[in-house]
Amino acid sequence: MKLDVRNWDNEVVGAVELPDGLFAREVSEHLVWEVVRAYLDGQRRGTHKVKGRGEVAGTGVKPWKQKHTGRARAGSRRSPLWRSGGTVHGPVPRSYAKKVNRKARRAALYGVLSQRAAEGRLVVLDSLQLDEPRTKGFTERLARLGIAGETVLLVDGLENLNLHLASRNRPNVTMLDAASLNAYEVLNHRWILASEPAVKSLAEVTP
Repeated sequence: MKLDVRNWDNEVVGAVELPDGLFAREVSEHLVWEVVRAYLDGQRRGTHKVKGRGEVAGTGVKPWKQKHTGRARAGSRRSPLWRSGGTVHGPVPRSYAKKVNRKARRAALYGVLSQRAAEGRLVVLDSLQLDEPRTKGFTERLARLGIAGETVLLVDGLENLNLHLASRNRPNVTMLDAASLNAYEVLNHRWILASEPAVKSLAEVTP
């Protein structure tokens, strides 16, 4: 598969050959669902916590004697039946992470990348370097490419500091390096804007 390589002015300056193993894959919807679900579960902090009956404040003394008071039996002021008592089977800190095999993650990623390429929503630039870290200039360049106002995933090296600074306050733009690319981020953005070196680094890990 061959794609045109463009510059920030939307001019064709070359072409790049994309491996079929990376950009011509069939999409397995169930596999993508599993991988995306595992990714989102891994983002959960899991810091929720409530106090059980052994943790709430209160005395351990029996409130009143067992019989002949006319009231229901009670053994503790920290009982879950009482107001301000402990919670039964409440949430505790835990990890929601799920294990997904590396081959499965890659297969899902290659599938959604192939889908974006087939839709014509993968744009390869010779370089994503910017002269200055200004959001206005960055937005103007997206407009030249015809993708201003769209959700855009930028794929380039993290050493491209100007691009990171210019795009970080745009809620519809996300920047990742090629090693951090995942199926969820690809699906979450309508357009992928990648530098030619980043695409080539992706091709190097294609099985």
